[in-house]
Amino acid sequence: MSWKEVYESRIMSAEDALKKVPANSRMFLAHSMSEPTYLVEYMCDHKEWFTNVEICHMGSSGKHRYCNEEGMEGHLRHNSFFVSGLSRQAVMDGRADYTPAYFHEVPGMLEDGTITVDTVMLTITPPNENGEVSLGLSCDYTRAAVKNAKLVIAQVNDQWPFTISDGARLNVSDIDCFVLHNEPIPELKPGPLTEVEIGIGKNCASLVEDGDTLQLGIGSIPDAVCASLADKKDLGIHTELMCDGVMNLMKAGVINNRKKLIDPGVATTAFIMGTREMYDFVDHNPEINMQPVDYTNDPVRISMLDHIVSINSAVQIDFNGQVCSESIGLMQISAVGGQVDFVRGAAMAKHGKAIIAMPSSVKGKISKIVPVLDEGAAVTTNRCDVDYVVTEYGIAHLKGKTLKQRAKALIEISHPNFKPELIKAFEERYHCSYES
Repeated sequence: MSWKEVYESRIMSAEDALKKVPANSRMFLAHSMSEPTYLVEYMCDHKEWFTNVEICHMGSSGKHRYCNEEGMEGHLRHNSFFVSGLSRQAVMDGRADYTPAYFHEVPGMLEDGTITVDTVMLTITPPNENGEVSLGLSCDYTRAAVKNAKLVIAQVNDQWPFTISDGARLNVSDIDCFVLHNEPIPELKPGPLTEVEIGIGKNCASLVEDGDTLQLGIGSIPDAVCASLADKKDLGIHTELMCDGVMNLMKAGVINNRKKLIDPGVATTAFIMGTREMYDFVDHNPEINMQPVDYTNDPVRISMLDHIVSINSAVQIDFNGQVCSESIGLMQISAVGGQVDFVRGAAMAKHGKAIIAMPSSVKGKISKIVPVLDEGAAVTTNRCDVDYVVTEYGIAHLKGKTLKQRAKALIEISHPNFKPELIKAFEERYHCSYES
């Protein structure tokens, strides 16, 4: 059969495709913006078709109805690999589960059966003239899920960008069911930056040198960092996530990827989030190199990128330098994601820098620099891995520092509202004057 015959023979309705999902099985949804919204909503509208189906994913652009609506019990249950605002309460209440994992390890666990996958649902482009479809905005673990699932259901969306790198392309024969449904892609639009975020961005940018390769996340702090890099030259991108700030720097010529030792000339990423302008920018763009997350986030590969600078955020950091980036006490609010992947990769790289960037406080009311982490808080990045910590008040370099020196350096960049109590805690713990 030709690829066209294969494709046309597998086109079906959402109902026909979803009724193929077996009972007592595990379904993975594609990551982030690549979640097939139409199919997921249709599934939740007809929950009675399903018996004990576990819904797994990391980030999601959807509504999480499968863990937040009444009556899902016995039909659909969520197992999150990256807890979000829409799944936090369900996890806390025991109506959903959380599985911790380093991001770079997820594809390997799908491949070796550590994590089994029965069904995967994703969004793709229509096929090109060679019978290839593109994963578009999400390669990460999605490619491994497709390759190892027993049933692959794809929503074909003609508004989906066609990212052309080898890591993003599949053949129509890799997919069992094609459901044709066009809809706008969810957008994540950057908001206005606060003075605190601008200060953090400038402090982070001061650690970036011409020719460095960057790993950035998404949100106000990465946006602020990007806004402070306009005077840099010959920057590169090797990251798990690419957003509008990176696009703007590429358009301005600040990021040209010329000096990267791996994948020179292209921006390497595992997934993309942003605005419609961003999605149009990456469509058929040869400078965008989409790859699975076990490629982008492999610490060994990252270590081969001389002058790699990773920038990640945190919820809390204690006097020891222990970083919690995923929970508030016992409440799981996100996950480890790729933070440790890049912190360790940057630590092994020549001239590498790993930055933990965060506001010094929550609106001046709660200090994010604390003597000890909240009870039950997860240690995301351990104290021996932490390198630079940045707030709006400055930079603390912790590598090679004693416990006293670490605590003092962190107090120096804390919010003024909390310095007196932090100094008191320092003196009580270390039995010495803070000024000595």
